[in-house]
Amino acid sequence: MPAFDLTGRTAFVSGASRGLGERFALTLAEAGADVIVTSRNLDSLTSITARIEALGRRAFPVALDVSSFESIQSAVKNAVTAAGTIDILINNAGCNVRKPATEITWDDWNLVLDTNLRGTFFLAQQIAIQSMIPAKYGRIVNIGSVTSVAGYAGLAPYGASRGGTKQLTMSLADDWGIHGITVNCLAPGWFKTAQNAVMYEDTEWVSYLSDRIPLKRPGQTGDLDGPLLFLASEESRYVTGQLLLVDGGISTGATRAVPKKS
Repeated sequence: MPAFDLTGRTAFVSGASRGLGERFALTLAEAGADVIVTSRNLDSLTSITARIEALGRRAFPVALDVSSFESIQSAVKNAVTAAGTIDILINNAGCNVRKPATEITWDDWNLVLDTNLRGTFFLAQQIAIQSMIPAKYGRIVNIGSVTSVAGYAGLAPYGASRGGTKQLTMSLADDWGIHGITVNCLAPGWFKTAQNAVMYEDTEWVSYLSDRIPLKRPGQTGDLDGPLLFLASEESRYVTGQLLLVDGGISTGATRAVPKKS
């Protein structure tokens, strides 16, 4: 649809070397955007860079560790120098430690919160300062999770970080709306990713999970394409501070419980 055309825009995707981040980068490129792709390891971006360029778009690989403020500052500066501007941020980089709450260590907590919440804030902050506020335009999409609104055993630090992402999104939307920047949170439900792929090898567990999702299946990566493009495009120009759940309905509550898979 022309309304979702991103031609002339430049997007920045953190954690773009695999999984949902890789899909997000390709979706944006297919819609016409040039894409800054990031990962801690530049070599891991070779494939996604080539795939974006094969679509006729420009790709800019940049090293980024969102747990380091110095790395964030440097990556944003390098991205702006290379691309000229950043119109869209997909704040995707994240990690998880899946353990019973009694086994979570101090370092486990810091790893997840520093990456998923602190990193999300400071990456948005630096892109806003270095590009979006001067341009008086921006689309920031923070990637949350169904755990932004629901609690699950074994996911205490992760759930805390994603709940924080939801609240952070609302605060930044209020802060930066005056600069023409919208800030929203895209919250996937149960999708198979590199972080949880081992869980999906258990067909009995997948069946148990699916029975608790009103649409009766886990998410597929293509299910996020439309919602992502909506939040990144002009069609969401009057939408900010919102949480968009793409979870098959599991957050409705009646079927919320999922198996306690370690």
